[in-house]
Amino acid sequence: MGVTTITETATLGGGCFWCLEAAFKELRGVSQVTSGYAGGHRPNPTYEQVCMGTTGHAEVVQIRFDPALLSYRELLAVFFAIHDPTTLNRQGHDSGSQYRSVIFYHDEAQREVAEAVMAEVAPLWDDPLVTELLPLPTFYPAESYHHNYFANNPAQPYCQLVVAPKVAKVRQRFAAKLRHAR
Repeated sequence: MGVTTITETATLGGGCFWCLEAAFKELRGVSQVTSGYAGGHRPNPTYEQVCMGTTGHAEVVQIRFDPALLSYRELLAVFFAIHDPTTLNRQGHDSGSQYRSVIFYHDEAQREVAEAVMAEVAPLWDDPLVTELLPLPTFYPAESYHHNYFANNPAQPYCQLVVAPKVAKVRQRFAAKLRHAR
């Protein structure tokens, strides 16, 4: 008999999903990261609709992970390290509610951990956290060309200037948790 791996799912939004996807794929224990949309009112939104800012959806990633290798708390530590949770509806030059900081919890245990982590990281910032903490609504996967975007487009200027530094930050700050220890 094979060993059964228990996985959990986290859904997080902190700016462009290309950045989050690339950063979380670096971590040992993460088996899948899917870019998508959540938190809005329009069913089956498209990227163009979400970019217009009228759907209410945030760009998010849904992360499948093995809690024996990477806890939800550790996942949230990475989340708060790779985006600014104090800027309302903005990450760098990306602005609009689709780029908001949001944690969509899947159960009460995740909500409790998220509340605790938010309380722990809040004093590290000069401004108050604006991260929303909400129950997971429907998650809509993004169009296929968004999946593995950084890996498929490393020379694209946005990837070089915005995504790559976030991946480098994860590699530096969370070296012990990397998929391929350096």
